[in-house]
Amino acid sequence: MPRQILFVQGGGEGTHDAWDDKLVHSLETELGPNYTVRYPPMPNEGDPNYPTWKAVLFSQFEALDDNAILVGHSIGGTFLIHAVAEHRPQRKWGAIMLIAPPFFGEGGWPAEGTDLVAKLADELRADVPVFLYHGAADSEVPPGHMKLYAEAIPHATTRILPDQDHQLNNDLSAVALDIRGELATTP
Repeated sequence: MPRQILFVQGGGEGTHDAWDDKLVHSLETELGPNYTVRYPPMPNEGDPNYPTWKAVLFSQFEALDDNAILVGHSIGGTFLIHAVAEHRPQRKWGAIMLIAPPFFGEGGWPAEGTDLVAKLADELRADVPVFLYHGAADSEVPPGHMKLYAEAIPHATTRILPDQDHQLNNDLSAVALDIRGELATTP
């Protein structure tokens, strides 16, 4: 049975069908037939908001098997990590991969309401690997946001990818390499 991956798109009008679909294609190509990537369209992608996306994410979590891999791009990564911290499912995830997620809170972008980031280290399971990827040439989300996430999630592995943009040049080979490595060590 193929291993499951949930890929959460970024925000912006047309992102699901015209931008992040290229990331999903790269991931599927790199991983091959032993993996299946779920890529649900997120609601109101042109104006994403956490409560609406969180409801969809919780529903998606329930449909996944133990050791599924969670991948989120941009605001989808931000919403994904917060939903994981809030949800507390019965299953254990294989790994969480965040690609260029904006950091909302002190040092990052202004946050509305409470600062959820402060609770990440306490709420995330330390035995679930977290990987943070950021292109050094990202002009949309400053690469410094990755450092802020690394401080909030001390057990995270960070990867700055030289000459790659916000979309990692539509090349998720580094993500696929880590997925294969993590799944090889996961029972």
